[in-house]
Amino acid sequence: MSVNPDTPSTTNRDWIFPSQPFNLPRTPARRFSSPYPRTSLFQNSLSPPPPPSNSTSPLRRRISHRHRIVKQESSVRDEIHDKSNDVAVLSEDCPNPGNKTTSVDKKFARLFRRFTVSRQTACIIAVLVTCFTSLVHKNFSLHNQVSDLQGELSKLDMRLRRCNISDSIDIIDSMSEQNISGASLKTTALILSLVILSLPLVFIKYMEYISYVRRPSDCTTEELSLNKQLAYRVDVFLSFYPYAKPLALLVATLLLICLGGLALFGVTDDSMADCLWLSWTYVADSGNHANSEGIGPRLVSVSVSFGGMLIFAMMLGLVSDAISEKFDSLRKGRSEVLEKNHTLILGWSDKLGSLLNQLAIANESLGGGTVVVMAERDKEEMELDIAKMEFDFRGTSVICRSGSPLILADLKKVSVSKARAVVVLAEDGNADQSDARALRTVLSLTGVKEGLQGHLVVELSDLDNEVLVKLVGGDLVETVVAHDVIGRLMIQCARQPGLAQIWEDILGFENCEFYIKKWPQLHGMQFEEVLISFPDAIPCGVKVASSGGKITLNPDDSYVLQEGDEVLVIAEDDDSYAPTALPMVQRGNLPKNLIIPKTTERILFCGWRRDMEDMILFQRMMREAQKLWMFNEVSEKEREKKLTDGGLDICRLANIILVNREGNAVIRRHLESLPLESFDSILILADESVEDSAIQADSRSLATLLLIRDIQAKRLPYRESMVSKIHGGSSSQGSWREEMQQASDKSVIISEILDPRTKNLLSMSKISDYVLSNELISMALAMVAEDRQINDVLEELFAEEVRQLAWVMPTGYWVA
Repeated sequence: MSVNPDTPSTTNRDWIFPSQPFNLPRTPARRFSSPYPRTSLFQNSLSPPPPPSNSTSPLRRRISHRHRIVKQESSVRDEIHDKSNDVAVLSEDCPNPGNKTTSVDKKFARLFRRFTVSRQTACIIAVLVTCFTSLVHKNFSLHNQVSDLQGELSKLDMRLRRCNISDSIDIIDSMSEQNISGASLKTTALILSLVILSLPLVFIKYMEYISYVRRPSDCTTEELSLNKQLAYRVDVFLSFYPYAKPLALLVATLLLICLGGLALFGVTDDSMADCLWLSWTYVADSGNHANSEGIGPRLVSVSVSFGGMLIFAMMLGLVSDAISEKFDSLRKGRSEVLEKNHTLILGWSDKLGSLLNQLAIANESLGGGTVVVMAERDKEEMELDIAKMEFDFRGTSVICRSGSPLILADLKKVSVSKARAVVVLAEDGNADQSDARALRTVLSLTGVKEGLQGHLVVELSDLDNEVLVKLVGGDLVETVVAHDVIGRLMIQCARQPGLAQIWEDILGFENCEFYIKKWPQLHGMQFEEVLISFPDAIPCGVKVASSGGKITLNPDDSYVLQEGDEVLVIAEDDDSYAPTALPMVQRGNLPKNLIIPKTTERILFCGWRRDMEDMILFQRMMREAQKLWMFNEVSEKEREKKLTDGGLDICRLANIILVNREGNAVIRRHLESLPLESFDSILILADESVEDSAIQADSRSLATLLLIRDIQAKRLPYRESMVSKIHGGSSSQGSWREEMQQASDKSVIISEILDPRTKNLLSMSKISDYVLSNELISMALAMVAEDRQINDVLEELFAEEVRQLAWVMPTGYWVA
């Protein structure tokens, strides 16, 4: 047996004794361990061949080495023999005289060389035989060992084969049972998912039939169907719980994931957990179903993805609606105001612009304040209207909110309990309806659980409703009757030209205003000494502590200030004045021409106000004799009835003579029937028939003013001289205005204008002495909102019994 040295190292040792391999199924259930190394007999046919055995490799290396040695020795002997032959031939051919003597030696040497070569050959042969013998012996011994091992392995293979056959039978049985149970479970899951999905459809379709079956046969009363009851329950649930829609969406998402997981478990070989996760991926991302294989998985994945798209579309709708609703609430002014010590204005009227202007001026010394306006209007409209107002806010921020002052939730939204003052504006329109709404607003404000930190300033339209509002509001309420204040101011300004400008300066914050403060260093001084103690202010009254805080205007000079009394002054600001040491005063005498002769005043009222009786009663308090003309469209009988119903006894009027004239104040021929040039003062009133519309009332008053001034200018004796001074071509370029301004020097006309814009127009034209409008009411409301004690001062100034201020024309003095 020869050994090939070029055989690759990966040759298996089975080339000596090949055996029949057997491929038996291996199972992890039973393992057989053997102390002998494994051969390819038990390996799978697909596995790579095992490495060569280590037991035969030393023998092969020894045989190969001996074979190489023998080949080298034989090659060396052949080369020596060839060389010796060549030498012998050369020696024979060459002639030599001593050839005969040396032939024996040559033969002897040749024999010796042959013996030496044969001896070496014998040694080599002996070595080769020995090696070959040992190799054969070793090979036979290894063959015997291999035969023994193969016998043992065959026995073990037989035993292992018997074990594998029994295990494979058990595994096949268990796998068949598991496959049967898994298939039944998957079928059940698929059927369950289909049943759950179809139940709502069947229930909705046969709901009417179910309600009909449930209804008893002898029932005569009509019962609601199950469909309507279910719809009602769902409606109540969605409207009662704010998070019902997101909750329903979450339940629908979980139900879709569970149904999709069950259906996928029925059509695939994955586990339940993997199917649920796969179902969630289909719901979250509809593109994941593209990798599905098979009709069943594709059908289920497409259905779940379609449901996921619907759910996410509804989710996006809910999120979009929530965001839009939040932005709408912010835009429409539904958010809560987190302010304190702010001024709150409830309602909207044409007085709001002037009121905001006065509050801005009052807060300028403090660096600006905060004013919150709440009305039943859209927030954007209110902000747009406020932005159009032509005045500087001086650092004051105006916050608008939409809501009703009659609702407590809206009042809490504007932090009404933390406001330092609450101003309730009267609505434009009917006076009784406006006051009734103001009364309901006061009731709502008094019902705030947290209480009110500040006071209430309520604007009323009728003086008769003031008592009722104060009864409801108690000490928290300060009332300002706008209509009554305007009427009394008109009478005072008509009797004393120039007095209106003084009232405007006093009531507003732009110039001087009223301030009340306690000065302990003035206690014990007489009021005549107090008058000259303020170089930068004018004392005009005292708030008497012993009388419960009652304000007394222009007290006696001998009145002594007591402890707790406060001094009422007119000053530029609350920190711009202080008492000083008494100056030296030299007494003097009044001018001789101070006394003005008393004459009968002629006053004309153009238009009819609903508080006409109050104006006449206020006019009656004047001591001078008066002749009062009333020109309006109300008939004389109805006029007397209204005055009587208002509490005026015409027969008891002592120093007033009433003259009634009926006509329309905007018709020229009706006005020409009146002696307009003979009146000392003319009051153009906002007529009751059009007072609900400020624009219409102002238009009527403006037309009446222009007609009266034109009639007066034509009747004055100096008209001819004025016309002669005007050139013919320029008579239309302002001559009518000059004539009206000249006519205003002979008589005083006071116009009642409701819109401040119309008031500014008439003031610039200078065809009327003064225009009284709602701007004065706004000034009064702002002053009372800043300091509620000012309301007592205004009530004293506008009271019927108060001694009125008088402007003495020739001398220029103010007296009381």
